[in-house]
Amino acid sequence: MGAVAYLVDAGLFNLLAFGLPHGLPPVAAKTVSVAVATVVTWLGNRHFVFAHRRGRDTGREAVLFFAFSLAGMVIAVGTLWVSHDLLGFTSPAADNVAGNVVGFGLATLFRFVTYRTFVFRPPSGPQAARSGGRTSSEASN
Repeated sequence: MGAVAYLVDAGLFNLLAFGLPHGLPPVAAKTVSVAVATVVTWLGNRHFVFAHRRGRDTGREAVLFFAFSLAGMVIAVGTLWVSHDLLGFTSPAADNVAGNVVGFGLATLFRFVTYRTFVFRPPSGPQAARSGGRTSSEASN
């Protein structure tokens, strides 16, 4: 799922910031690209990556997911903002390194840990009891 999110994020960022005749400022373009990639990631994580760990109701998972995603967005956009606006590295290459390499990498690490720990937790209760407390993939082994 990370590769798909990365392609959506980096591709949309470059289109919005550099591919349009009057592109968005890089920080605005990154904010939009991360928001769109977050929706793609929600769908992929919920239905594929962590499908076996869906132990909470969808509403609670969504609130936690989007709260941690917002924090991840702050990391990715903040990295670009520091590079572009504070340090003055304004070339497309510098914006891509700051936003799509450093920022994306740090934000991805943060989000993966928080999603796994807080959002898509293993099921508890009767379903967990039937599998001996293991996830469905562990129970089938």
